[in-house]
Amino acid sequence: MKTFNDLVNEILPEITELFPWDLEERLQSADKPLMIDVREPYEFEAMHIDGSINVPRGILETACEFDYEETVPALASARDREIVVICRSGRRSALAAYIMRTMGFKKPLSLKTGLRGWNDFEQPMVDARGDEVHIDTADEFFASRIRPEQQSKKIIK
Repeated sequence: MKTFNDLVNEILPEITELFPWDLEERLQSADKPLMIDVREPYEFEAMHIDGSINVPRGILETACEFDYEETVPALASARDREIVVICRSGRRSALAAYIMRTMGFKKPLSLKTGLRGWNDFEQPMVDARGDEVHIDTADEFFASRIRPEQQSKKIIK
């Protein structure tokens, strides 16, 4: 049986990742990449990189193509464009970038370390209203909240 981390680690050699400072540099250029945030809508509304588009991981494949209710035209028409895929930690975005590459996208990149790393690099994020999110608010939002019942039952010998 493969775990989520097994799946991600298996596809990492097949994709290109970039660090937050690389994305920050690209956002300063005239030819900015398209930014796709694959987190859930409630996560995106709480905070995201200004200018990114929310395409939840669950609808990614149909959002990438025309003729679906979930089609995101800016994404579906960007197969030759550099696209940075974003999530909380860089794991969901890695899988999403892999899927996009499989679907014929030429330049999907995954933000390594995700928004946690973006925040650690002290880069700005905004909420659903467009107001800047304070770094401490983001730290609290990204803190792990795994409940005891969500933890694996490891046998200690």
